[in-house]
Amino acid sequence: MASFTLPPIHDNPDGGWGPSSSNIPEQFKFKDIPYAPYSKSDKLGRFADWNDTGDTRQTAVGLPSTRDARGPGRSRRDGAQAFGSGTASAFAYFHVEDESSFSLVDNKAAPPRRGGGFTRGRATGRGGVSFTNRGVAQRGGRGGFNNRGGAQRGGRKGWRDWEKTNRTRESSVAISPQWTMLEEIEFHRLAKLKLEVDEPEDIDTYGRVFAYDKSYDRITTKTERPLQLVDRIKYNTTTSDDPVIQQLVSKNVANVYTTDAILSVLMCAPRSVNPWDIVILREGNNLYFDKRDGGPFDTVTVNENASDPPQDPAPPNPNNPAEKTAVPEPPSINSATSLSLEATYINQNFGFQSVQENIAADFAHSNPFYGPEETEPLASCGYRYRVFDLGITEDEDVKICIRTEVDAYVPGPGNPQEGHGLVTIRALNEFDPRAQGAGGAPDWRSKLDSQRGAVVATEMKNNSCKLAKWTVQSVLAGAELMKIGYISRGNPKDNTRHVILSTASMRPTDFAAQLNVSLANGWGIVRTITDLCMKMPEGKYVLIKDPNKSVIRLYAVPMTAFTTEDEDAEGYEGDEPESAA
Repeated sequence: MASFTLPPIHDNPDGGWGPSSSNIPEQFKFKDIPYAPYSKSDKLGRFADWNDTGDTRQTAVGLPSTRDARGPGRSRRDGAQAFGSGTASAFAYFHVEDESSFSLVDNKAAPPRRGGGFTRGRATGRGGVSFTNRGVAQRGGRGGFNNRGGAQRGGRKGWRDWEKTNRTRESSVAISPQWTMLEEIEFHRLAKLKLEVDEPEDIDTYGRVFAYDKSYDRITTKTERPLQLVDRIKYNTTTSDDPVIQQLVSKNVANVYTTDAILSVLMCAPRSVNPWDIVILREGNNLYFDKRDGGPFDTVTVNENASDPPQDPAPPNPNNPAEKTAVPEPPSINSATSLSLEATYINQNFGFQSVQENIAADFAHSNPFYGPEETEPLASCGYRYRVFDLGITEDEDVKICIRTEVDAYVPGPGNPQEGHGLVTIRALNEFDPRAQGAGGAPDWRSKLDSQRGAVVATEMKNNSCKLAKWTVQSVLAGAELMKIGYISRGNPKDNTRHVILSTASMRPTDFAAQLNVSLANGWGIVRTITDLCMKMPEGKYVLIKDPNKSVIRLYAVPMTAFTTEDEDAEGYEGDEPESAA
């Protein structure tokens, strides 16, 4: 019968569990190898390596090869060190060059990514160079090369945007040291205001409007029409110089007076990016919201809300003699100022061209700004003076009188004097889709008929403030329709010839809902600024939007500011005007 012999039991003299380093059997092979403590949080190295001889063949998809940067043929596992030791840095394996030592088994070229400016090749890192399936060098990262050998832009849009230099805008008016800042209001505070206002009271109407030509609604990209230069007179008089408002002041119809163009900027202030300023004059219990001649109210912005809006060239550095004496280069046709003037020209001429001058409707009175000495023909324009009640309670007497404008009317059963069929006409312009500041706009000629929604969505994003102001002006005027023309350059390199590609028609209230324009918020802003100015003593003030921050500031200015050119210089610089030679 076989006998069983009990093996020797080695007790741990230290009194703990497990083997003792001072009492290990001689026949064990692990006598001279220290025990390496292990934790679940420790980083593991290779879990399998079938190329222990240093072969450069790849092991498996996603597994690192056995060679490293220490030299050819040398494995990372040098003898028994792969088992580890009590000091992890001395014996444990750590994979230092993860990115460089990993490789793929699949050698097929990656398929092109749709919508990107380039196609990533195999094994490309950031900014690395790879090869496409046609063997053409291609660069990864922000820019690259296409498969025909030409350089192309695109790639990872928005990548490394934090490296772009901060663009500093100039204020719309230079702030004099003599001015006193009275109040500063952030936009996020303005966005919380709300005031519901009832329907307005029509006071009087002036001017003459022509019938809108409905044939412009049927224009497509295949039946485009050239934009014509139409010589007409249209007035843009400020509030204080309006003779009708001066008559209404004597009748005490309201205590705040302004125009729809000025008020729309204030009501849409939280959307604005470009600087602007409003001159406020308090006389007695009356407030006048005015604009400066040549200020931002006389031009139309382009892509103001785009992520990369058009920019003007930087002014010369006065501290650099070379820049100070250098001859300035002519401005680019795609600069912010050039595009603004171009958009203003397009808006005026499209409104003049899209009406039928042989069909007209007269308002109650003739144009108040057209004198008997004028000989040039008037443009189609009607003025409606309307009063809105901003009082929160019945005891409050806060009324605002607004001069609103309409551009045409649609013939129908109603009377245009009573607000039936009134139309406002505006125009969006396309310049160069590949130029800086285009805001990622699609090509109108190829997308306007088939994918109008994409074009409208892009314009609503890039021109959010401008469209909101146009909508607010139409609602204030009581217009039933808005006509927005899509006008593009005949040649992207020529800003003097334009063509009309299409015309959209919409109701102002519906379009305001699409733009997420809150009229209640706009009225809340107007009431807040009105209450703020009513608490101030009589005098002249200016409300300025900070050029680089979402803040508006109220300043007290001298009464002589913004009256004449010399006094303008005094208001800007704070110095005495020089006498004329």
